[in-house]
Amino acid sequence: MTETDSPPSPGLPPWDIAELPEPRPLGLRNWASFIGPGIVMMGIQIGGGEWLLGPSITAKYGGGLMWLATVAIIAQVFYNIECGRYALYCGEPIFTGFMRCRPGPGFWIGVMLVLNAASLIPGLSSHGATMIAALYLDRPPTVEDKWLIDPLAYACLFGVALPVLIGGKVYNMLQAVMTAKVVVVLGFCLIIGATCVSYESWWNVFSGFVKFGNVPVEDGSGKEVVVNAISHRMETGTWPVISVASIVMLGAFAGYAGGGGLANSTYSNFVRDKGWGMGQQVGAIPSVVSGHHVTLSHVGKVFELTDDNLRKWKGWWRYILTDQIIVWAPGCFMGMALPALLSMQFARYSTITEDQAKVAQAIITSDGIRNAEWFSPTLAKILWIVALFTGLMVMLPSQMAIVDDFARRWTDAIWTANTRVRDTMKPHQVKWIYYSILGMYILWSFVCAFLFRTAPRLMTDIIANLNNVALGVTSFQLLWVNYTLLPKVLRPRWYNMVGVAVCGLFYLGLGTLVFVFKIMPMMHATGS
Repeated sequence: MTETDSPPSPGLPPWDIAELPEPRPLGLRNWASFIGPGIVMMGIQIGGGEWLLGPSITAKYGGGLMWLATVAIIAQVFYNIECGRYALYCGEPIFTGFMRCRPGPGFWIGVMLVLNAASLIPGLSSHGATMIAALYLDRPPTVEDKWLIDPLAYACLFGVALPVLIGGKVYNMLQAVMTAKVVVVLGFCLIIGATCVSYESWWNVFSGFVKFGNVPVEDGSGKEVVVNAISHRMETGTWPVISVASIVMLGAFAGYAGGGGLANSTYSNFVRDKGWGMGQQVGAIPSVVSGHHVTLSHVGKVFELTDDNLRKWKGWWRYILTDQIIVWAPGCFMGMALPALLSMQFARYSTITEDQAKVAQAIITSDGIRNAEWFSPTLAKILWIVALFTGLMVMLPSQMAIVDDFARRWTDAIWTANTRVRDTMKPHQVKWIYYSILGMYILWSFVCAFLFRTAPRLMTDIIANLNNVALGVTSFQLLWVNYTLLPKVLRPRWYNMVGVAVCGLFYLGLGTLVFVFKIMPMMHATGS
């Protein structure tokens, strides 16, 4: 096998050979070509973790545990970069790369089914429905208001699927929606934070990003306090015992910081659909409206390793690095910090009880703004409405992205792995598979929303902790794919491999903690 030959891929056809397109120079003149996957990923990932769990953590512990977000985001940068590397080289999403590994597509589709379990729980639409209900009722909803919340949750699930029907490429609409979301959400949080949040709170949150080793423990009175595990070890010779009651929430917090789960792998899909690297030669998933001339190849395409193509590769590689390090990572830090600032400042003024929070968790900060003592009644009412609208901009576009992510991942798997589909369906017909899966997912989401209708917060915790396991497992498979399927000259450097390995160990470690300290005791209790 030469450097440009396809490596053995059981059950899948070899890559085609094509010319690597010339990348346009990075700069302001080329901003439209450059802005894309990082913004889309940022918009997707300012979701449940940032708006729900981040504020919950900071309201309870201050900024002392924000270091978990630092580790999570940096680890995910390495993961995302390697997903982008694979897509740049062959124009395929990374899950197609998984299927190219032994024992073959059937095995990896089964693995994907298990790891994709978190995507089957549509938690964000339920939270969005709560916000719409609050706007209608002009108060935080209670369990008694489920008659209103439930139909709204179903309407949200249906509504979020509509935007992906237009835009030429499905990706184009995602980029437009997520760009608007980032501007609205971060803009609102920044304005309120700059005008209403104290300097001490700003310092508390942002310094928390580097307070590595802080953990919650129980003090002598049964209350939880934050201590630094490293300092505690040096002073006492023993490690502190982490509060078991907080393990699930901490795992969920880290799981939602940045992206988490299989959502990160979708970065490779977006690199392809944006047309970066060999994605330009492969195509994209077309929308129903205006997508008639958009096609998608069944098989990836790679380039010959000439000096000129390697020069072009370096140009495209700068796209990936800039996108992740300059756009995505800082955006994720801001997306975690700014909602946390608002929570620290306003959550204490909320009238929502602990029992009511099972339904109204998503609007605690908004309710606190409405009841803050220094706002006039008129201004408080306006800010209450704007805060709820901002929350909707957090939840519903992210739910749309989850719907798209599920449909996109399985479309790519079927489009490439199924022999009958490869032999019978034309490149422009991929949309029929995509929208068929999309429709089935929406129907399932209706069922799932009903099953979890009284516990949207529980949905959030379950999703996040399942995501931890998925991201941990796929980190090591990602390393294997890029080390074995890519030519030597394009393979990841040692520090990239270490970064992805740390990502895998971090998330598998979190999953193990949750299993040992929460799930196993529950299993023992059930068995007894």
